[in-house]
Amino acid sequence: MIDLTLTKHHGLGNDFLVAFEPAVVDLPALARRLCDRRRGIGADGLLVGTDDGPNASTMVIYNADGSRAEMSGNGVRCFAQAVASRHAAPGPLRITTDAGLRIVEIAATEDPATVVASVDMGEVTAIEAPPGWASVGVLPDRPVAHLVVGNPHTVVAVEDVGAVDLVALGRRVPTVNLEIVEPGPEPNAVTMRVHERGAGVTDACGTGAVATAWAAVGWGLARGEELVVHMDGGSARVALHVPTSGHATLTGPATYVARIEISVP
Repeated sequence: MIDLTLTKHHGLGNDFLVAFEPAVVDLPALARRLCDRRRGIGADGLLVGTDDGPNASTMVIYNADGSRAEMSGNGVRCFAQAVASRHAAPGPLRITTDAGLRIVEIAATEDPATVVASVDMGEVTAIEAPPGWASVGVLPDRPVAHLVVGNPHTVVAVEDVGAVDLVALGRRVPTVNLEIVEPGPEPNAVTMRVHERGAGVTDACGTGAVATAWAAVGWGLARGEELVVHMDGGSARVALHVPTSGHATLTGPATYVARIEISVP
């Protein structure tokens, strides 16, 4: 048996377990075991990292099904909170991910368990449609965008996000994160729901919020250089530094849940 120390965090209900340098060889199997909500601790993903100080951290993301993800906007905020808790004066955090370097700024809130984190999410670019997209049957006049924000996304504009069978739709394109979006209710806001690759329907998705904001401004569904993206678990802000290309900044909370000591085979 191997003793393992974890912390659990969530970003708007999108929850993660964090482990630093675990002495476990089969990390995909560990993710499946720990993230199972009935037979394990329960989470949308496992974040495995090294911490050589606030300017030298690395983060690897495993989805609940054991698959590896390039990037997670909520996950990197949760990981940053875990790193910051290990340092008295963390300052800007430099976190290396499979999608590249991410710089995270953290601010305290009135809730000692919650911080607000802003992340430079890198460049948003267009990609090809995912395999099988042509068979999904989306109406031809419905706006669709296929984008990469470190990881792949398909964003679809709909009239009512609550009326879509998101589970069924998401399962038809398992290689991407699928977001459905409607405008408002504010002029500078959109409402989004998400089916995440490797995790299913989640309360929130940070990279998905960025992709959705980018697409929504291009379609004219919302106005402004900073959009509010409302999700099932709460709201995040996305600043679009250049309307057509360039970087976006994601800002939202990360909340510490618990420290967990377990033994695993």
